[in-house]
Amino acid sequence: MKKLPPLNAMKAFEVAARSGSFTLAAGELGVSSAAVSQHVRNLEAYFGKQLFLRNGNRITMTDAGHAIYPQTSRALDDIAAVTSRILEGELRPRLVVSVPFSLAEAWLVPRLSGLVDRDPRIAIDIRVEDDPIDLARHDIDLRVSYGDYHYPGLKVMRLVHDEVTPVCSPEFWHRHVPPGGNLGDFHPSAFIHTHWGPTYASHPTWSDWFRHAGMGLRPDPAHGRRVGLSSLAISAARSGLGIALAQRALARPDLEAGRLISLSSVSLKLGHAYCAFLPSAKPVRDEIEVLLALLQA
Repeated sequence: MKKLPPLNAMKAFEVAARSGSFTLAAGELGVSSAAVSQHVRNLEAYFGKQLFLRNGNRITMTDAGHAIYPQTSRALDDIAAVTSRILEGELRPRLVVSVPFSLAEAWLVPRLSGLVDRDPRIAIDIRVEDDPIDLARHDIDLRVSYGDYHYPGLKVMRLVHDEVTPVCSPEFWHRHVPPGGNLGDFHPSAFIHTHWGPTYASHPTWSDWFRHAGMGLRPDPAHGRRVGLSSLAISAARSGLGIALAQRALARPDLEAGRLISLSSVSLKLGHAYCAFLPSAKPVRDEIEVLLALLQA
């Protein structure tokens, strides 16, 4: 059995730490300030650490108090939330979705709106993290990843094999394009390069795109702008910082709204498709089926 500190003492500590006063904590808990002080002393004896510095009626958390307060507060909040849902007769599982940094804001969040429209009270936890992730250990229902090689043995579903295409803001194009010019006429400093990091080698570069388009330009990243996320490259282009080789799935809202313009009909596929991974031991809940359909659309 897991060893736990006295929970009443933990609650007294959390309220005192949050309010900064034994007296205020006593008022919130409906007990005397002496009772709060005794609970805190019991907890200090349990941990063998002093949690507050006492100066008359004032208290200040020690380093030990600061160390345990955040997790204590979150744990009590979770217990309160579960209690509330049980009492309301609506205890429901939380949908935990894990995605890479580049996909979270520009790609995943807009697609979750369809899931929320279907069930406005659904509980969703979006975790933004790099591969690899232990889905079972962290209780993740669905992981989206670039490529299908990170999670052997898990259920896998192909979502989208995205492609890149040159984009920029309308203002940047009208301000910088030479009369009658094209992409090959731009100085290397006009190009935004996406650097995926040392573990990736399959993402298309500007040199790959120009070669595919039959043009001789080979922009040097040393003379341009370089960013570490595909979504950040799109944001930089939208802000007028240059021309990005943007993923269509991420840039589509900006293209449709006119915040970005496509500069060529030539596109180049990414080295791998984005895939969804699901723990083999977990049943696929209805809301996950709906989300998978939204992510594939």
